[in-house]
Formats: sequence, structure tokens, C-alpha cells
Amino acid sequence: MTRFETAFAKGPALVCFITAGDGDTAANLDALVEGGADVIELGMPFTDPMADGPAIQEANLRSLGKGTRTADIFRMASEFRARHPQVPLVLMGYANPMTIRGPEWFAGECARAGVDGVICVDIPPEEDAELGPALREAGVSLIRLATPTTDAARLPAVLNGSSGFLYYVSVAGITGMQQAAQGSIEEAVAKLKAASDIPVAVGFGVRTPEQASQIAKVADGVVVGSALVDIVKQHGDDAPGPLRELTSALAEAVHSAR
Repeated sequence: MTRFETAFAKGPALVCFITAGDGDTAANLDALVEGGADVIELGMPFTDPMADGPAIQEANLRSLGKGTRTADIFRMASEFRARHPQVPLVLMGYANPMTIRGPEWFAGECARAGVDGVICVDIPPEEDAELGPALREAGVSLIRLATPTTDAARLPAVLNGSSGFLYYVSVAGITGMQQAAQGSIEEAVAKLKAASDIPVAVGFGVRTPEQASQIAKVADGVVVGSALVDIVKQHGDDAPGPLRELTSALAEAVHSAR
């Protein structure tokens, strides 16, 4: 079994996001795992993060302001893999840093660092050739995004070549700003699960254990990002303790749905 299969086989999984290079990344990642995160998403800072709200935008700028480079992110990933051999690690970001040296280079670096999957926000399924074949050749999952505007005609293209899990963006907007109604999430997840056996994780706007618990009753995973990034902003290098505390509460809420 892959690390993704193992993580989702236990029941609803908690997927936690932080931005690479924002605060003490290694300590923050360890805190997420210690708190009970099942899957980790590590954001690759970018100057124009079009899908992200203010919290993650600011985290990108803080990280880039410290001089974080792609090589640093792969070093963080490789060191994370050595410390946590079983926890799935996803790089989430935008096309430019992933393709500027060629997709084969990026995919190879992912494989060498022990990265399990990649989410590229701004390469649509119709442009899969830009990155997808190289990732699949390297054994790295391409995790696609489905949204409230993904209709039945386009869904097959989203699913084709996707693996690991399917990320359902529950609002037609940016990260961290608003949460979709539970009824719309339930309806969308049911349609996605009817179309594919890939686990469905729901994110965008999930901030509290109460919200996470409701979503975990219908989805295979719950993604939390901005609430964790806010903690890093607030506490800086002292963030690991508060991160562990919130992650633990989220994990208990999600896992209780098992």
C-alpha cells in the first residue's frame, strides 16, 4: 500500500497545510504530526498565489522574504521523510517553480525527497502534459482539484491521471475566507465518490474542530490550512506548541467520525 492508501484506509484523514520557510518549518511539521495529522501539505511559496487568501499570501511573502528557495523546500521534505517515514507529504503550489527547470527535473527531485504527491493549482487537467506524465513516471501522485463549478462533463478530465486523493475545493473563492454550507459539501462529495474510488478530501474555509467534524462524516479527509498558518504568523518560532494543540483538537474531531 502507498502512504496515501494507508492514511485514508483508517477512516477520515486530517490533512494539514503550512507554508515552507514560514517560521521554523521542521519544528512546525513535527508538531502537526505529533498532533495527529494524517497527511501533510507543504506549501511552496510563490509571488502570485492566486488561489490563496490573505493568511497564506502573507505566509508566502514572509517565506520569500527570508530567501526560501526550491532547493530549501526539497531539503525540508527530505529531512521530514527521514523523521516521519510513514506520513504522506504533499507539495502544494503553482506551475512556475514546478516547471521552470523542466517537469522531469521537478518530478525527480520530488521522488528523491520522498514526496508522495503534488498539487499544482494553476495547471488545469487539459494541460496535463506540462507536469502530469513526469510525476507519474517518477511515482509521484498528481492530486487534482475539483470545485463547485466542476460539472459532469468536465469531471472525467479532472479524474483522469489523478491519484492519491481528490481535493474538493468547497467554495468558489480563495482559501481561508468563507465556508460552504454543509448540505452543498455533502451533495458534492456524494457525486465525486460516485464517479471515482479516489479518496475525497474537502478544504477551503475549514478552521474549527466543529466544522471538521461535520465534514468528516461525509468525506474521506478534511483539509485545514489558513487556521494553522495564522498560528505561525501569531507565534513565529514559538508556533509548534499552539500548532500541536489545534491539530490535536482537529484530529480528535475528524477521527471521531470513524
